[in-house]
Amino acid sequence: MAQIEYKDLLDAGVHFGHLTRKWDPRMAPYIFMEKNGIHIIDLNKTVAALDEACNAIKGIVRSGRKVMFVATKKQAQEIVSEEARRLKMPYVTDRWQGGMLTNFATIRKSLKKMQTLDKMLKDEETVKSIAKRERLTRSREKEKLERVLGGIADLTRLPAALFVVDVKREHIAVAEAHRLGIPVFAMCDTNSNPDEVDFAIPANDDAYKSIALITLAIGRAIEEGLMERKQDKDDQRVQEEEEAKRVEDLAQARAEGETAAPEATAPVAEVAEDEQEA
Repeated sequence: MAQIEYKDLLDAGVHFGHLTRKWDPRMAPYIFMEKNGIHIIDLNKTVAALDEACNAIKGIVRSGRKVMFVATKKQAQEIVSEEARRLKMPYVTDRWQGGMLTNFATIRKSLKKMQTLDKMLKDEETVKSIAKRERLTRSREKEKLERVLGGIADLTRLPAALFVVDVKREHIAVAEAHRLGIPVFAMCDTNSNPDEVDFAIPANDDAYKSIALITLAIGRAIEEGLMERKQDKDDQRVQEEEEAKRVEDLAQARAEGETAAPEATAPVAEVAEDEQEA
């Protein structure tokens, strides 16, 4: 993974924390100093934590599992949804619906309902056969479901990890992940509790540039994991083909050896008969 430079972090304002009176004491190890009533985040800790998080998340993706992006604050919605769609990962940017993880079976039913409505509204014959008011009602219902669940439409099982932008805002998602033993990677500002997540990345979670920089770094790690998984599959396929060819060559060699054996014994038998006659 390409190392992020301190200049990039400074330019993005990653080091700016909250007002000192709004801080969480558990963030003390990640705070460098106080300036003008604002806590300044130690960027050395940010770089180290981000590197550790990226390595861990790359390993998860390399094993073939999904990472869910969660960011419902306005300044994070666009960048998070774009990056998740690019990587074909599930995401939630409208609002976190309670039970999205702990009650996944019910969420699956809602997803199935959304797909049914979408299929129905695309069928011209069905649309013509229902009343205008009913069609409007179903269209609104489909739009509502897509707004809340559109980012997880292709999710068939629980994600292997969560990437969260604001721990305090997404506390329900974090709590559900903990209950199910799903690791949480999160941007933690100076007003957050880093002990609530498995991989805390100390960073400004309010500024668009800061959110974009950290999100794109996580995205690159996921992309590398996907590429390594593809390479692993290619290597495995080549190895299987070589093994199959080796088995085929061995079988062919054995078949040729069995065919040549009777021909080799024929002269020996003739010599034995000549000796008996003599």
